[in-house]
Amino acid sequence: MTSVKLKNLAIVAHVDHGKTTLMDGLLRDAGALSGRGVQEDRVMDSGELEKERGITIRAKNCSLYWKDYKINLMDTPGHADFGGEVERSLMMVDGVFLLVDAAEGPLPQTRFVLQKAMEKKIKISVVINKVDRPDERIDEVMQEIEDLLLELATLTDNEDFDLNFPVVYASAKQGWASMEKGVKTDNLSCILDLMVADYYPTPRIEEGDLLRFLVCNLTYSPYLGRQMIGRIQRGKVRKNGQYVWCGDNNKRKNFKVTSVQVFDTLGQKEVDEAGAGEIVIISGMDEAFIGDGVCSPEDVNPLPRIAVDPPTVAVHVSVNTSPMSGREGEYLTSRKLEEMLESACQHNVSLQFTPTDDPKMFLFKGRGELQLAVVFEEWRRMGYEFMVSRPEVIEKKTDDGKTLVPFEQLVVDVPTDYTGAVTEAISQRKGIMNNMAPLGDTRTRIEFVIPSHGLIGFRSGFLNVTRGEGLMSSYFLEYREFPGKKLGRQNGAIISDRTGKTTGYALFNLLNSGKQFINVGEEVYEGMVVGEHTRTNDLNVNVCREKHVSSVRTAGKDENIILPPIPDRSLDWAIDWIDDDEWVEVTPKNIRIRKKELVQKKRSVIR
Repeated sequence: MTSVKLKNLAIVAHVDHGKTTLMDGLLRDAGALSGRGVQEDRVMDSGELEKERGITIRAKNCSLYWKDYKINLMDTPGHADFGGEVERSLMMVDGVFLLVDAAEGPLPQTRFVLQKAMEKKIKISVVINKVDRPDERIDEVMQEIEDLLLELATLTDNEDFDLNFPVVYASAKQGWASMEKGVKTDNLSCILDLMVADYYPTPRIEEGDLLRFLVCNLTYSPYLGRQMIGRIQRGKVRKNGQYVWCGDNNKRKNFKVTSVQVFDTLGQKEVDEAGAGEIVIISGMDEAFIGDGVCSPEDVNPLPRIAVDPPTVAVHVSVNTSPMSGREGEYLTSRKLEEMLESACQHNVSLQFTPTDDPKMFLFKGRGELQLAVVFEEWRRMGYEFMVSRPEVIEKKTDDGKTLVPFEQLVVDVPTDYTGAVTEAISQRKGIMNNMAPLGDTRTRIEFVIPSHGLIGFRSGFLNVTRGEGLMSSYFLEYREFPGKKLGRQNGAIISDRTGKTTGYALFNLLNSGKQFINVGEEVYEGMVVGEHTRTNDLNVNVCREKHVSSVRTAGKDENIILPPIPDRSLDWAIDWIDDDEWVEVTPKNIRIRKKELVQKKRSVIR
């Protein structure tokens, strides 16, 4: 039994190669956006943070109709930190479109998603996007893609992989695609035709009438409660039907399905029943978790649970204990913090958390700094107050007592003039170069193997070294022997030695001490970090000092004080900047940095 007139496909790529823009064009050309009024760009990036950052954070489903076929299409994240979303998405599809930039070529996340797809024996076609770029190098990029596919076919024991895959040349931004290089069209119809062609199979399902369903994602409805998203592998699911939920550790529970929905263009449509191969949203089980199964009572045999790559980075998350605690946030207690951690881990299997000996503190683990920073930013906007420590890598111990740490493959794409400075900066962080190649006339691509802890806090320094023109990306490689600890930050901190409000007079007189993080009139407390010192040691200062007032006027001393502009204190920047003895204090209105030990007499200035 096969499900006809249905295709389940995903679009995968490295970050910023144009997946979501292509999705816009496909939805528009298939008529899925008609009647929706004025259309904004990147309609699939519905989250507030996604729109701000211009990246896809969560995998999203939609559907479109083309030539009597319904196509369930998934837009996946392009950043390696959100790899858990991609792995879950691939559980629901039978084919992928690999999107590659015509100038940048395959990058780390391209390799990551391609390897996951090949491990699952999923059909792959290639879309070379941005062919209208003046620096395009289509032939070289095509050769790099073929080399990568051959390498991964060997790595994944996929000997049957056919290198005779379809290639589409496209400009998603201009809204056209062609099966022939150098031929420009006026629409994306050739991609839609390829989706419904015989190249991509109809959903691979099991014979039988009894339900087997795997929960690949969760969502929440204020009316229906927790909802399970996944593909039906066998049988049918019916509204008001009785089924068995199969949780972790052989938990079983009978429940009634209160709602069955399928994806209908950009929304959902309620149906009475759905058959094998369809991607559905099922309500009625509030205890569901990603990886659980749903079965018919007559045959309780759940599908294998989802296994994703383990977290590599951890941070300590604590209740806010600073002197300004409770002024700006609504949720402050450890119970509320634990609820948020549980919720985050339930919605993303690549996140984990564990309690610590201190009841106010938890250890939160994820794939990378960006993934954790996005979670914290979401909490902050919901009204939470908390503190975050410096990220640390998750180590492993071998049987013979050796310490292993995660290593990553780092790829940097930089202007050729900066290759020396970038190579030196990465070698200081224990990175080893293993490849360098020119990328056009003015840029160079360099590949390094580097311990994950060497990348913590490196992004801002890398942008400074390359004057904002460098691109860097990485993916998890393997665990290797610990190469030795490095100092987290070269310079010390400038720390307020008292509580009060900052004055322009004090800040002006401290300009020679280093870079400042605070503005005039801002409230500070003892132990709060107010800047970065020019030297390696910490410096305690009085930022609340006022000018001594006397009755004697001094000629030329009444000029206006002008201070340099203070850059925005973002959560990503703060997590990158702090060292092991500091916290980032996160509130709905402010990001502050403080020392773990606030009292000056109990702290050493020597780092």
